[in-house]
Amino acid sequence: MIEHINTTLVDWSRAQFALTAIYHWLFVPLTLGLGIIQAIMESIYVKTGNPFWKNTAQFWMKLFGINFAIGVATGLILEFQFGTNWSNYSWFVGDIFGAPLAIEGIVAFFLEATFIGVMYFGWEKVGKGFHLTSTWLTVIGATISAWWILVANSWMQYPVGMEFNPDTVRNEMVDFAAVALSPVAVNKFFHTVFSCWVVGGAFVVGVSSWYLLKKRHVEMASASMNIGAIFGLAAILLTLFTGDGSAYQVAQKQPMKLAAMEGLYQGSCSAGLSACGVLDPSKTITDKKSPFYFNIEIPGMLSLLAERDVNGFVPGICDLLNGGYKLHDGSIAIPASEKINRGRKAISALASYKQAAYEKNAAVMASSKAELMSNFQYFGYGYLSTPEQLVPPVATTFYAFRVMVILGSFLLLFFLVVFILHQKKKLETMTWMQWIGVFVVPLAYITSQCGWIVAEAGRQPWVIQDLMPTNASISNLQVGSVQTTFFIFLVLFTVLLIAELGIMFKAIKSGPENNQ
Repeated sequence: MIEHINTTLVDWSRAQFALTAIYHWLFVPLTLGLGIIQAIMESIYVKTGNPFWKNTAQFWMKLFGINFAIGVATGLILEFQFGTNWSNYSWFVGDIFGAPLAIEGIVAFFLEATFIGVMYFGWEKVGKGFHLTSTWLTVIGATISAWWILVANSWMQYPVGMEFNPDTVRNEMVDFAAVALSPVAVNKFFHTVFSCWVVGGAFVVGVSSWYLLKKRHVEMASASMNIGAIFGLAAILLTLFTGDGSAYQVAQKQPMKLAAMEGLYQGSCSAGLSACGVLDPSKTITDKKSPFYFNIEIPGMLSLLAERDVNGFVPGICDLLNGGYKLHDGSIAIPASEKINRGRKAISALASYKQAAYEKNAAVMASSKAELMSNFQYFGYGYLSTPEQLVPPVATTFYAFRVMVILGSFLLLFFLVVFILHQKKKLETMTWMQWIGVFVVPLAYITSQCGWIVAEAGRQPWVIQDLMPTNASISNLQVGSVQTTFFIFLVLFTVLLIAELGIMFKAIKSGPENNQ
């Protein structure tokens, strides 16, 4: 059933998608975060009539536009891969996954494209109110784009609102609201957008810090830094709040991801949260040794976060593979080996159904369909060889999560300190703090990237949770063609990134058009 799968093709297809996704995500956070900040600055201009705020808004808008243009280019290439490298996936769930992407393209992107021209070229051609409205609608359009893309991604993490049609071998949407408004989608949207706002705040503070170091555009830099710090502080607090909700959703819908995030092999009641630890890379799921060289835990905290009960049971990797623990509905979890067997029964029943349909044997069709649907919830497991394949890369997920949390906590402290120092009018003279502000920009990007590493590496081997593993979703391509396009994209995206940084640095060095 699965021996024909080319693991090299799977690895290169995954690598290519990861490459394009990582590059694309370098641009998206700044688009969403800086867009709000520039709109706030223009709103202050419209309210006060002070041309200082117009010049300030126009400066940040220029940087927004440079970033926005490159982000669109990388995003288009990313989406095209679903039809080129992941055709089995696109066939299997395209009716569902394609809907939010189509809405994103038709509605949200159209909104951005319509008003971005007015935002850039309409300063002297339309009234202040209409121009401000265009700026906000451009930002809202970008945020709506993020909503539909995150709906599509969330459905892959928590597939709902669909039924499987054995005649077409496709999953078909039956409840659009369930897809668009699933708890995973709602929480992921807010958590992701707020984290993008953090990047926007850090970027504004970082660029402003550079101006203060150079003693250029001091008034603009100081005012921008204050707005960036307040905005970033609010954003990081909202990110932490929604992060708690995200962790709860992961615990309920993707317990294996949570176990990998915590390096948790043996579950327990009153499970502790790993605050600081180093994993033992030689740990396996069959040995009895500790997964850590050392580990500092917060007692009961993982149970509280995952189950909203300090005494709640949190399953570990071994529990999820071996089964035998009580689920929330009172039933007993079955072992992964049994899920694989049931998945293979579902796949076999589908083949039997298709053959019976070809032969017009109604009785066999009915019995095969009944067998298929009774085991369909384990359909994806049938493409796995062993239960061990269900374990995601533990070290990658564990450390990425901690880097995200540690840097996120640092950003919270940083924004708070910047805000306090600005209020005391000390920031302009503190060179060491200005240098920290400059280096905060890459740290914010690292934090954002780590969040996606946790989300995507942690759900492996699934491309659709429990429904389709990665090895069953790829296109039937030559490995060499995927390798070739990988390096083409690597060179192309690197050139785009270098060009974008060059243009961005030149714009920053030039500063506002009206020298302040």
